[in-house]
Amino acid sequence: MSKAIPEVTLNDGLTVPVIGLGTYKLKGAAGVRSITSAIDHGYRLLDSAYNYENEGTVGEAIRRSSVRREELLIASKLPGRYHTYDLAVEAIQESLYRANLDYYDLYLIHWPNPKQDVYVEAWQALIDAKKWGLVRSIGVSNFLPEHIERLERETGVKPSVNQIELHPFFNQEEQRKWHQENNVQTQSWSPLARVKNVLDNDILTPIAARHNKSVSQVILRWHYQLGSISIPRSTSSERQLENISIFDFSLTDDEMNKIATLSHIDGRQKNQDPAEYEEF
Repeated sequence: MSKAIPEVTLNDGLTVPVIGLGTYKLKGAAGVRSITSAIDHGYRLLDSAYNYENEGTVGEAIRRSSVRREELLIASKLPGRYHTYDLAVEAIQESLYRANLDYYDLYLIHWPNPKQDVYVEAWQALIDAKKWGLVRSIGVSNFLPEHIERLERETGVKPSVNQIELHPFFNQEEQRKWHQENNVQTQSWSPLARVKNVLDNDILTPIAARHNKSVSQVILRWHYQLGSISIPRSTSSERQLENISIFDFSLTDDEMNKIATLSHIDGRQKNQDPAEYEEF
């Protein structure tokens, strides 16, 4: 199944599947079972974070998997409280120790924390971690264009990825356009949104019925056609398989346009505006 998942190449040459597994709240033995199930279904990109406190769970799933480490792409993220250079270097090392890994394939700054205003120091730590072989590719999460422009201006290094909140109710059209124009790969967190009524949506439900697919599959196909890497989280083996079974149909331009009408300016699920939000 892994061969059936298309891949994209980042601006630094790393090749990444267009769908990965989000691991937020996947912990302990149950988390290991969920992650190994996903790997068995063909997932090769696993997304974690220091603040998820489950890097050890991800590492254990990797060790129990029959898939070689070299065939997997493991991502994690630096928390806001470790943005100064020395603390960031230690946190990256700690992330690796927790997962019992020699390297991460992708490591991101989780939030810019603009009030704290030391994300450039954190970025320099990621740059050096890549030079030292601790990380293969470095990126950011929840950064606005001005934050990314500053990183490149002050260090000469552009992020390979920006992972942002992106779903049909908040489609980030302007940010995605900026990413495309500046060769930064968009990645979607909370790709299926955190709203209970998404499965009964009046626009999404008829589209799903027309293609004989679930609403979740329609949304994930929408992400794919937007050019964004999605990382849906699921503990269900059946749902995990369903989420990557989206490459045998296409949404029409009309359907894409109809889905676009669902987006609204205040569509963030938790009102976490990167211009103000401070992660611990």
